[in-house]
Amino acid sequence: MNVLTSSRPDVVSTTLARSISEFRSAVNESFVPLHITSNHADHFRAVLRGAGSDDIHVTDVRATDHTVERTPELIARDDRAFFKVSLMLAGTGLLIQDNREAVLQVGDLAVYDTSRPYSLVFDENFRTMVVMFPQHLINLPPAVVGELTAVRISGSEGLGAVVAPYLTQLAANLDQISGATGASLTHSALDLVTAVFTRELGLDDASADPHRTLVHRIRGYIDNHLASTDLSPSSIAAAHYISTRHLHVLFQEQGMTVSTWIRSRRLERCRRDLVDPAFADRPVAAVAARWGFVDAAHFSRAFKTVYDVAPSEYRSTH
Repeated sequence: MNVLTSSRPDVVSTTLARSISEFRSAVNESFVPLHITSNHADHFRAVLRGAGSDDIHVTDVRATDHTVERTPELIARDDRAFFKVSLMLAGTGLLIQDNREAVLQVGDLAVYDTSRPYSLVFDENFRTMVVMFPQHLINLPPAVVGELTAVRISGSEGLGAVVAPYLTQLAANLDQISGATGASLTHSALDLVTAVFTRELGLDDASADPHRTLVHRIRGYIDNHLASTDLSPSSIAAAHYISTRHLHVLFQEQGMTVSTWIRSRRLERCRRDLVDPAFADRPVAAVAARWGFVDAAHFSRAFKTVYDVAPSEYRSTH
């Protein structure tokens, strides 16, 4: 296998695979453990080019026909929860997950969840780009996004027509992801993808389920007011003309508390700032205060609980 790779996340890696075993090794390293087979294994060929920034990985895959399976056994070995968004750039593919099937053609988008079994079938030469990211990076509950797995999203109409060209250019310019502005580019991609999910789920539709629409609106409000030290369950409830008790019930239905959600979103914003070159000269305490943490010691403890290292150490190693 001809592999030009680096352990550094800011370097574009290229893998030329001339067998299924070589491809499987490269895919397992780039994504999560997968089972791969082909009816024409003797003539199998593949090229993977990938780059990542801030836990978001973009991979351009070109290969001959094969089948990919994410099995319960492989999930048990590595159960990290990622979403993978694919965009077909050439050829066709079949995505199967959660008792749904989506036939994907050039320009089509689809999402799938690595924490549950799925299959991908490619009967001909193809090219696809895949954006893989931890599920907590987008402001939508995994259970809600789960309603879209293995659902074809057209890239030629609606918001898909806005997002698909951006992702196509991202795949064609992976070296830009490896630069200092890479995190901004990849997070912009996630923002666009989240907008597509929101539209496909009908969360921005006034005629949609008012309960789900309210939850989505509240989450957006929280994200927009994370910097405010006055952000609290009572202020959120008042802004949406509901009781605090009703607010807590809404979040309990999602398996979390309001305060836990606020803290997790603040920590994620702080984490992003800590690895952003634009804030390299800003003290850790100032980064914390920027997102509503008034007590630096409390922030440090909360950050270490979630990310296993102190904020300063996280900054220096990333």
